[in-house]
Amino acid sequence: MWKSFWPRRLLAAGFLGVCAVAGFAAAAAAPIRREVVVDSERLPVVVRVPPDYDPAYAWPLVVFLHGSGECGDDGRQTQVGLGPALEARPEHWPCLVLMPQKPTRDREWEDFEDLVLAAIADTRARWNIDGDRIALTGMSQGGHGTWVIGARHRDLFSCLAPVCGYGPVAEVAPGAANLPVWAFHGLRDDVVAARHTVDIVQEVRRLRLAEGRDPEGAHLTLYPTAGHNSWDAAYAEPGLAGWMLGQSRPGDRP
Repeated sequence: MWKSFWPRRLLAAGFLGVCAVAGFAAAAAAPIRREVVVDSERLPVVVRVPPDYDPAYAWPLVVFLHGSGECGDDGRQTQVGLGPALEARPEHWPCLVLMPQKPTRDREWEDFEDLVLAAIADTRARWNIDGDRIALTGMSQGGHGTWVIGARHRDLFSCLAPVCGYGPVAEVAPGAANLPVWAFHGLRDDVVAARHTVDIVQEVRRLRLAEGRDPEGAHLTLYPTAGHNSWDAAYAEPGLAGWMLGQSRPGDRP
C-alpha cells in the first residue's frame, strides 16, 4: 500500500502565498509555493504544474533535489539544474515537478527524508498524480540524496537520475539495482570526483547481472570536458525527459 511510504508524523501542509485554493485553475501554469511541516521542521517546496493540467488524467511526477548552493528558503532551487531545462523546453516535460528546498548545506538530503516524503504525499493529495510514475533526480548534494533516498524507497520511485552525486556504494547499490538508473558526471569534476558515480553504477550493474537482469538498466553518461557543473548538459539531454517519464513502477524491473 502506498500509505506505508508516507511519514506518520506528517502534521500539516499549506500554501506559502503565491496562490489560493480558489485560484488554483488560473495559477496552474505558474510555480506554486507550498510548505510541509513534520515534527516542527519546515520544508518549503515549489510545484510546477503544466498549463494544460487536467485533473481527470493521472500525471507523472518528477521530484528534483537541488545542490548545496541552492539551500535556504527563497525558492532559488528553481533557478539551477532542472528548472532552467523546464523553462527552455517545457514541451519535453508533460508532468508535475516537485522541487523541495532544504534549509542548510550542512545537512544531507536524507536528514530531511521525512519532509521529502511528506512533500510527495502533499502533492499527490492536491493533484492527480500517477503513483506508478514518480521519478527522482537531483544534482550534487541532490544527486547524493537521489541515490540514498531512492535506494531506501525503491518501491516508491519509478527511476533515478542522479547528477554528479555520491554515496556509500554498499548502502546505495542494492536498492538502486532494483530501479532503472541514468547517472551523469563530469570527468573534470574537482568537487565530487566522477569515481563516486562510476563506482556506484558499476556495483549496480554487477548486482543486476548477478540477479539475472540486464546490467544496462543502469545507464552512465560521463562528460569528458565538464567540471562539477554537469547538470546543464544532463538536463539538456534530448532523451532524458522521455526516459524519466516513460518509466513505470509496477511489474518486473528491466
